[in-house]
Amino acid sequence: MIGRIPITDVRPTVDCGGRPVKAAVGETITVTATVFREGHDAVAADVVLVGPDGKPRPFNRMRKLPDEGGTDRWTTDIYVDAEGDWRYHVEAWSDPIGTWRHDAEIKVPLGQDVDLVCEEGARLFERAAANVPKASRSAVTKAVAALRDADRSPEDRIGPALDADVTAVVDAHPVRDLVTASDPITIRVERERARFSAWYEFFPRSEGAVLPGDDEPGATPQSGNLRTAAKRLPAVAAMGFDVVYLPPIHPIGTAYRKGPNTPEFPGGNPNDIGPNDPGSPWAIGAAEGGHDAIHPDLGTIEDFDAFVAEAKANGLEVALDLALQCSPDHPWVTEHPEWFTVRADGTIAYAENPPKKYQDIYPLNFDYDYDGLSRAVLDVVNHWIDHGVRIFRVDNPHTKPVRFWEWLIETVRQQHPDVIWLAEAFTKPPMMHLLGKIGFTQSYTYFTWRNERWELEEYLTELSRETVDFLRPNFFVNTPDILHAFLQYGGPPAFKIRAVLAATMSPSWGVYSGFELFEHVAVRPGSEEYRESEKYSYRPRDWAAAEAEGRSLAPYLTRLNEIRRAHPALRQLRNLRWHYPDSEQIIAFSKRDETPGGAGETVLVVVNLDPHSVRETTVWIDVNALGVEPGEQYEVYDEISGQRWTWGDAAYVRLDPFVEPAHVFVVRRVNR
Repeated sequence: MIGRIPITDVRPTVDCGGRPVKAAVGETITVTATVFREGHDAVAADVVLVGPDGKPRPFNRMRKLPDEGGTDRWTTDIYVDAEGDWRYHVEAWSDPIGTWRHDAEIKVPLGQDVDLVCEEGARLFERAAANVPKASRSAVTKAVAALRDADRSPEDRIGPALDADVTAVVDAHPVRDLVTASDPITIRVERERARFSAWYEFFPRSEGAVLPGDDEPGATPQSGNLRTAAKRLPAVAAMGFDVVYLPPIHPIGTAYRKGPNTPEFPGGNPNDIGPNDPGSPWAIGAAEGGHDAIHPDLGTIEDFDAFVAEAKANGLEVALDLALQCSPDHPWVTEHPEWFTVRADGTIAYAENPPKKYQDIYPLNFDYDYDGLSRAVLDVVNHWIDHGVRIFRVDNPHTKPVRFWEWLIETVRQQHPDVIWLAEAFTKPPMMHLLGKIGFTQSYTYFTWRNERWELEEYLTELSRETVDFLRPNFFVNTPDILHAFLQYGGPPAFKIRAVLAATMSPSWGVYSGFELFEHVAVRPGSEEYRESEKYSYRPRDWAAAEAEGRSLAPYLTRLNEIRRAHPALRQLRNLRWHYPDSEQIIAFSKRDETPGGAGETVLVVVNLDPHSVRETTVWIDVNALGVEPGEQYEVYDEISGQRWTWGDAAYVRLDPFVEPAHVFVVRRVNR
C-alpha cells in the first residue's frame, strides 16, 4: 500500500526485497528511490541504515538527481563497515521549511502576504530550534526574532532565515512532517575477501613431481605431494596472491581412467592408459575413500593440516574444490546406489556432453534421496571446515538443484559466516544470476571470452551496474579447461593485457599456474584445451630457471597485485566509469575511492587491446569521474612505468604492446 508520501522503486534490492543485497566490509553502496507527493509542497528523503547490532546509523540525507522528464529520483551513498545483516529503508517526508523558503523568496519581494509569510516562517523556525544543538540554536532563534520584527524591511525580516549558515543548521536538523517509510531491505555484508581477492590455482601433484627422462627406460614418474607443494606457497604469496586454490585432492578412481590428452582425444585419452597415468582429479573416489579423504600420493590429513598452516603463515587462504561427482570406484557407488541415475540397461549413467563421454565420472542425482545426499555433502563440507578451509570453489554448481545449494550455503553460514563460495558456472545468465542470489559469494564469468573493446564495455557495464547487487565476479585469466585463442596467438603481450584487465577491472581475479610462463599451446587448432593437459598428467615446472632467464611474468603479476593493494579504488566494482578513446583498440576506464574518510583517489587505466601492434589515440576524459573540474589540469602517474604527465579534458596515448600495453595511472590534482 502506498504511504502518505509515495516512495517507489527503491534500489538496490534483489527480487523485490525477497533476498539480501550482496556487499562486503568497506563497500560504498548507492541507494536510489523515486520520491514525490501531490501538489507543490517540498519533499525530502533520508536513508535510515541499521547495523547488524540493531543500532541505527546517522541519517544519510538523499539529494535529488537532475530532473530530466520529471523522474523525481533521489540518491545517497551508504557505507557498511562490519560483517552481518544490515537493513536500510527510505524515509520520505514533507519539508515545510523548504516549502516556506520557496514561497517567501517569491512573495516577500512582491509584497504579497508579508506578515503572514513571516509569522508562518517564525513558527516553523521555532519548531526547528527545538531540534538544533545548543551551540547553533542562537542563530535560529535570531532568525525567528527577525521574522517577527515588523520594524524591519520585508527583505531584512526574512534575510536571517535564508542565511546560508542558518539554512545549513536547519537542513541538518530538519522539521519533518508526514514521515513515510519504505519497506526495509536487507544487505548481507561479508568479509572483505569475499569481494577483494587474488587467486592462484595449482595442482599439488605437479609441484615436486619427477618425470623420468628418455635415458631412464623403465623408470616411473613420481608424484608431488602436499609437503612438496607447500614449498611453492612463499612464491605464490610473494606474487601478491592471497588465495591458493587446489583442484580435488581426493583419491582418484582407476575404472575408465583417462590418460594424457591428444589431438584425437582432447578430453583425455581413453585408449592409451599407462599404469602410471595419474588420472583426472575430478574422477573422485577409490578404495582409499571419497570426498573426505586425501589421495595417498599427496599424503595424509596431517600433511594437509601442515599445508593449511604454511599457507596461513604466508598470508594465504586455501580454497578447496567441491566437485559433487564420483568415479565408479567411489564408496558411495556401492553404499548408496540411489544417489545415481540408473539407465534402462541397469548401468549407472556417466557424465557426457555428446559426443564427448566421461566414463570415469558418475554425476550425483539428488532426486532419489535428497535428504540423505544433502546431509552427506554437508558432512563433507564440515569435515574440511574443521581442517581450516574457509573457501570452496564449487565445480559445475549449475548441474545440481539450486534449492540444495541455497540450503547448504545457508546451513553452513549459520555456523561459519566467513565461508566463501566460488561458483564455477559457465552457463546461461539466469542460472548464474540465481546462484549468486541464493548465496554463492563469487562467480566465474564470461570475461575470458570478452576481448574486444565493445564486448568489455558492455559486459563490465552489466557487472558493475545491473547485476552488482547479487553476482560478484572473479576474473580468471585462464583455467585448466580454458586457454582462449587470444592467449594462444597473442604472445607475451596478450598475457600482460589480460592480466592488467582482470586485475584492475574486477576486485577479484585469478590465474592458473603456467600463465606466468606464457603457456599457450593448445592440443589442436580451434581447441581451448592445453596440450599435455595437467588435468590428466603431471606437469612440473622449473619456476626458478624461468625467472632467472627472464621468461616469467611473475614480476608483472607481482606489480599488479601491489598496485591493487595500494589503491582502495581497485577493491570496488560499483565505482567503474568509462572514458572514450577514438581508437576501438584502446580501452580506458577509471575507479575512484568513495569510502568515507578516504582520499578520494582515482585510478585511471588505459590498455591497448591489440597484442600485435602499436596503437595511438586521443582519449576523451570524463573529468567528473576523476574528481576534477572541466578544463582543469591534473597529473597522471603511471604505477607501472613510473612516468608522469599532465593531462586535461583529452590526452594523447601511444601504447606499444611489446614494451608495455597499459597505463595504470594514479590521478593527482595540481590546480586546487
